[in-house]
Order: sequence, then C-alpha cells, then structure tokens
Amino acid sequence: MHGIAVAVLTENREHLSELQNRLEATRLARVVFTNVGFPIGPTHSILRQIQDLRVEVVIVDIAAENPHPAVKAIELIQANTLQLAIFANGSMQQPTTIVASMRAGAGEYLDDSAGAEALLEALTRFSSNRTRNRGGVGKARVFTFLSAKGGAGATTAAVNTALALQQAHGSVVLVDFATVGHAQLHLNLRPSFGVPDALQNLHRLDVSLLDGLMTIAKDGLHLLAGPQQPYPSMPTPAELARLFDLLVNHYRYVVVDASSRLDSTTRLLSDLSNAVLMVAQTDVVSLWSASRIHTFLEEGTGRNRLRLVLNRYKKIPGFTDEDVEQATRCKVLWKIPNAFHAVSPAIDHGTPVVLQENQEVSRAYRALAAALAEASPTDEGGLDLVYAQEKADSKRNIPGRLVITPARAGQ
Repeated sequence: MHGIAVAVLTENREHLSELQNRLEATRLARVVFTNVGFPIGPTHSILRQIQDLRVEVVIVDIAAENPHPAVKAIELIQANTLQLAIFANGSMQQPTTIVASMRAGAGEYLDDSAGAEALLEALTRFSSNRTRNRGGVGKARVFTFLSAKGGAGATTAAVNTALALQQAHGSVVLVDFATVGHAQLHLNLRPSFGVPDALQNLHRLDVSLLDGLMTIAKDGLHLLAGPQQPYPSMPTPAELARLFDLLVNHYRYVVVDASSRLDSTTRLLSDLSNAVLMVAQTDVVSLWSASRIHTFLEEGTGRNRLRLVLNRYKKIPGFTDEDVEQATRCKVLWKIPNAFHAVSPAIDHGTPVVLQENQEVSRAYRALAAALAEASPTDEGGLDLVYAQEKADSKRNIPGRLVITPARAGQ
C-alpha cells in the first residue's frame, strides 16, 4: 500500500475521528496507528509500536486547556525514535504552545480548525524534503552472511565483500552480530565499542553517537564490532528495527556477519536484509546443515532472499550445481575458489585477500560485491539474484532479470 505512513496521538477521541477524516481526504497519507493517550516514558509501548510499524509522520494533537502532556509526548518521540517527522495539531490562538511544541521537536504546527488543505501541504513538504535528502539513492542495501556450519568462512566472505564494496562505492559499514566478534581480527583492529554498546544506548542513539561507536578499517570501511566476550544479545524486533533504520539511512551498504549464530536474532536480521548469503562448502555436513538452516529461516521473510555462496570451491566430477540445490533447497549464487594458501595467512596477518590484486580469490570477492550492488530490487524487498546456471531464463532474456556469472563480473 502506497502513501505516507502516519500515526495519530490524541487525548480526545472525537479529535481522533476528525484527524483521520482529514488525513483520508488528503489521499497522500495512510493511518497505520492511532492511540487515545500519549507515551509517558522512553520505554513506553506506544514508541515501540510506532517503530515496529515504520511510521513516517506522527501527528500529536494538543489540547488547548492542558497542552503540557502533548508537548512532553513530542519531546519523548523526538528523543527516542529515528527518522520521524512530528506534526503538532492545535489552536493557533496560543503562541506559547506553538513555540513550546516546535522547541520540543515538532517540524510542523497545524491549525486544528483548518481542513485537509493545510495537512496536505504539510505532507507534501515532508514528501519533497524526504526525496531531496535521499538524493534519489534510497536506503542502504543490507546483506547478511551466515555459515552453514562452523568454519565455513562466513566472516571471511563478509569482511572481503564489505571491503570490495567500500573500494568500489564507499560508505559501507560491516556489522558483526556473532556471539563473539571475529571481524576485528580479520581487519587487524582493536575496537573500543561495538554492537552491544549500540543496543544498550538505543534510547539516545543518533548519527553522532553511532559514528563514535565505529572503528575505521582499511580504505575507510566502518566496523561496528562484535563482542570480545560471549554476549548472548537478544534484541527485540523493535530494537533491531531502530538500529537498522539509522544504519540504512547513514550508509550506502550494510554488510552483516551473523557467522554461525542461529537464533531469533538471525531470523530478524534475515528479515531486515535484501539478500541472505549462506556460506557453505560442497561436503556432506555443510550441505546437510544448509538444508536445515533453510527450514529454520522459512518462518520469516528471509527465506525468499536466501542464496548459497560455495566457499573453497573445487569442481567435483559428477556433482553439479543442481545436485547442490536439490540437497539444500537453496539456489547457488556464487563460487569462491579454493585458495587456502592465500586466505589463511591473510586472516592471520589481518590483511584481507581482497586487498591483494593478483589473486583469483580476490577477483571472485570483487565480482560478488559487484553483483550484489548491481542487482535489481524485487517488489518483496529482496534482490533479483540469478546464477548463470539458470540457462532457461538467460535464453528467454526475461526483462528486468540480472544474470551475472563470476567470470563475467570479474572481467
């Protein structure tokens, strides 16, 4: 459903009905949340619901006889939510209330006696400013890497793909959601802060604080590091949505290393991603595990975005990609050649292989990054990622389909 997602908060049930009618008359808004009453604290359920429903504009109705609760609500919404516009709706005969609401964080003050026209103008200004601020680029793409089994190479793939994206496009953040973060070792970094700090400070997290939690790696890649001790973080959907809302509006690409983590957080990360890349090898244990992980992710939307990246790949006579896909029920997207002699020392020394120009494995990671960056978006929020083996689609030359092979993308 198109239109600006709007929430309406008021203490007057009759005003709620009036505001809904005015919003409907604009034909530019869709009301996704209403409530008679205001949030009274930073952890109030109203704030969580606003975040969960991805509200874009909140209208706070201000009572002429007692404006203080509404002004306080504007302050709470401004301080505890991200990327929201706040419209105050009240009497134009109370200048002190108008000033107080604007100081609290309202971007627009609407005359409560006006019709739909004033509301339409405010929503149009919001829509125009949003498009201009995005610069036509839109929000960042999110790619989550996870392992079919321990040691399959998900962290290596995430680190090298993130670096390749940074080299080619810039503005990339690597987020380490492993229970013990290893990405920092691959990059030879010693972070002071990371994901646990971001989750603990969501109530005051803004761009400035987020930048302060980052560790800068080679070529300007930003790392939001994982914990250095086992940290069984279980953020709620609302908390993850808040963190990623800030990340996707601040960076061009967000690369997540989920590593071998398999819990509700992994499923939530998959739901927030445009592509979920499961790193596996062509051995029995890896393929068996990949099939089970596919089943695990089926409960969320991430199942439609899952693709296989075959790591340390060596062609096995008589064993085809079709065999891999039948065993795992996952489509093969990419193949990273077996280059243990290059990858292992690179990890030990904290110098990722993608920085080594003359390595075949480096070209494979750069080509994978190019494929992810160039893929067309789908209506469901995923990416149209098709491997070259799907020859039927290639021969039909279906419009809008991206067909990239590792060899072609690396040329």
